[in-house]
Amino acid sequence: MQLSINELRATTGLTQKAFAELYHIPVSTLRKWEQGEASPAPYVISLLARTLPDTSALLEKIEGNDGSIYYYDANINAVLDKYGNKILIRESLDGVNRQNLILYLKDLFETFYEIQERFNRDCRYDKEEDIIWS
Repeated sequence: MQLSINELRATTGLTQKAFAELYHIPVSTLRKWEQGEASPAPYVISLLARTLPDTSALLEKIEGNDGSIYYYDANINAVLDKYGNKILIRESLDGVNRQNLILYLKDLFETFYEIQERFNRDCRYDKEEDIIWS
């Protein structure tokens, strides 16, 4: 579920005028959006949500029976692990069976950690050796 423009602005604590100035949105446009007279494109909401400093209270917590914890941010369509690693995803998680979802997330992040470690290892090796890959 994506937040509304009202909810996004509320997370900032800014007035309509201050929010509009910060994001270079005409105040009249923001008012129309908030009053339901018009709607911003979904990508606008997503872009705005990415700039907010802390929306952790808006994240959906996904817990496994084994104590694993992940978070879903529907505004930017991303999943996060307990370390704050964020992976953008293309598919909405709405309607996905929660038992299956925890397995999918474990697999996704295990693969992420493996690739991250390989990258770090390659960078360490490159610093130690004078090699040019072709």
